[in-house]
Parts: sequence; C-alpha cells; structure tokens
Amino acid sequence: MSVPTPPLTMGIEEEYQIIDPKSRNLHAYISEFLSQDQQRQVSLGLMPELMQSQVEVGSNVCQNIGEIRQEVVRLRRAVCELAEENGLAIAAASTHPFARWDEQSITEGVRYKELLDDMQGVAKRLLIFGMHVHVGFGADLESKNLMIEIMNQARYFIPHLLALSTSSPFWHGRNTGLRSYRSVVFESLPRTGIPHSFTSWGEYQNYERTLGTVGAFGKDDTRAKIWWDIRPHPVFDTLEFRITDICTKVDEAICIAALFQAICAKLLKLRRQNMSWRQYRHIHITENKWRAVRYGIDGELIDFGKQESVPFSDLMEELLEIVDDVVDDLGSRQEVEYVHTILRNGTSADRQIATYKAHGGDENREEALKAVVDQLVAETKEGL
Repeated sequence: MSVPTPPLTMGIEEEYQIIDPKSRNLHAYISEFLSQDQQRQVSLGLMPELMQSQVEVGSNVCQNIGEIRQEVVRLRRAVCELAEENGLAIAAASTHPFARWDEQSITEGVRYKELLDDMQGVAKRLLIFGMHVHVGFGADLESKNLMIEIMNQARYFIPHLLALSTSSPFWHGRNTGLRSYRSVVFESLPRTGIPHSFTSWGEYQNYERTLGTVGAFGKDDTRAKIWWDIRPHPVFDTLEFRITDICTKVDEAICIAALFQAICAKLLKLRRQNMSWRQYRHIHITENKWRAVRYGIDGELIDFGKQESVPFSDLMEELLEIVDDVVDDLGSRQEVEYVHTILRNGTSADRQIATYKAHGGDENREEALKAVVDQLVAETKEGL
C-alpha cells in the first residue's frame, strides 16, 4: 500500500442550530435534548456548547471515509428526528441568518463560566457553529513530531478548504458581503487563526506549558485553550482541522473531510520519499485565508511561487492533481472529486445569498431571511 503508515483514522464533530420552525429563529433547548439523550437505550453522546440553542455531535473513530459518511448520516438523522419529536428543527450553517447573540441563553458549567469571565463581551458574541475534522497520528514521540511536520506544511492548504465550506454570509439579519462571517467572529478570541510553525513537538509542548503556567487556560478547566485553524488536539492523538464552516449538506462535509485526510496522506508520502511541501510564511497563508473568507470559491487565491492571483477553481484542480496518487488507496476518490459539484453549484453561502435575493432581498428582508432558514433546514436533511 503506497499510503504512509500513521493511523490516518478519522473523526468529525459538527455543531448544529436548534430551530423553531414557526419563527425560524434559534431556540434554547439543549438541556432538554441532553436529558432525553441520557434516557435513550443507546446515547447519541450529544454535547452542549456555549449557547443553549446549539447542539454538538461527535463521531466514533473511523477507519476510512466510508465510515465517516455513515457516522455523519447516523448522527444527523438522529438529531433531526429528536428535534422533530420536540416540534423543532435542525440546521447546519455557521451563522444563523438573523438570530442575535445578545438574545441567547448561556449554557451552565465551569468551562463556559470561565470562558465568559475571561473573554467577557468577546465570548458572548460567539453565536457561531463549526465543523472539526480529526486525522489520527499516534501517541509516541515520533508520531507527535511527525504530526507537527505535517501541520506546518498543511497550513498552506487550509484556506482552500475554508472557501469550499463557507456557510455564514449573514449576521444579525444582514448580508455581510462575506462568505464566512463566522471566521471574523471567531478570530476575536486569542489563540485563533493560522498557527505559526514549530520545529518539533517539544517546542510546541513548551509553548503550551508556558501558557498553562501563566494561567492563560483558566484555573478550574485547565485544558489547553488553543483554538487555531489547525492544531494538535489537546486530548486525542490527532491533528484537528478547525478552519471550515460547518457544511450544510452531508456530501459537502464528507468532501472536506476526505480532502483533509488526503492532504495529510500526500504530505506523509512525500516525506517517505525524502521530500516535503514548501512551508509558507504565516503572512502568506493569512492573506489567502482572508480571500477565502471574503469571496469563497468565487475569488482568487495568491500563488506565492508565481507571485500572482489565480482563480480558485484552477487552484482546486491543482490540489486534486496533488492528492491524486493517494485517494485510491484511501478509498476516497469519489468523495474528493465532489469538489467539482461544489464549484459548479456553489457553497452553502452562495446558495443562501441566491435564495435571499430570489425572495426580495433587502426590500423583503424578514421573509427572505426566513426562506434562507427553510432552505438550510431542508438541505441539512438531504441524503439522510
């Protein structure tokens, strides 16, 4: 098998919106969901988030992309059914089209209390929803050092995947002009965004240890609060990919997960051949991230080798060529090539904007925004 040997197992976490079908607004109901989940014969493992109108799910550890699809479908279907039993609905998008953060109920718990005490008004604005993809490496020192090497190189590609996932064009009832407004809100927190590179696992550990010593992670809940767009997970032996918006459609989510795994596999394969991908500077990658935030798949990213802007679709064709020699071994060619469908039909953000305009846009704002919510709820259930 030509794919490198680290586990390359996968996991995925998604954060959903709890929707009142009548008002189309967010609805605080996570406490009830958690109570009902505990009474199930087999728990879904639902998790709370900062706001009571959010519900988080996490997959089991998966060996391949086929298992990831099964897990995402299983969890989405179950949460949608649970919501419907309670007269509610579920939507997968990284911002709600018109809900306000200052009208939300905050979830109780030490973790959230410390976050609010530390971050104050910044934390209260976090009415955003994300998707995190994990790729497994290993617990030994060699695997940890390898994970840092791959993280350093993979940073270059993550703005590309953000652009493919964008689902947050609206904020507080207005079209922001951005495809991923979630990214703007989240980066108001410390220790977010594109990470700088590290020379080794030891250097990263020293950074983490120093912040813990000086109290940056809190007093009661001391788990490392490092929320970079790509990071070593503080508990699992995984490289966690956090930059993307949550994808509205299942097929989009699976495509993103498959691409991230394929990128890791390709970089590992290069290393086995005594080669590596160029490590780009932080200032270069953050420039491309902004372009992904602003324009999504409709814009251009910078090819810093050529020193010119390149249409996003061209760069995605190049990325597909780069990972072409690993996707068959991973069993993910079909999922990775779903990129073509996203480029053709647009991301969730593109479709939301189109629906908003089709229903009158700014001149019919209230009804147009409700139509966007209806679309999100319907697309979230596609393929279930």
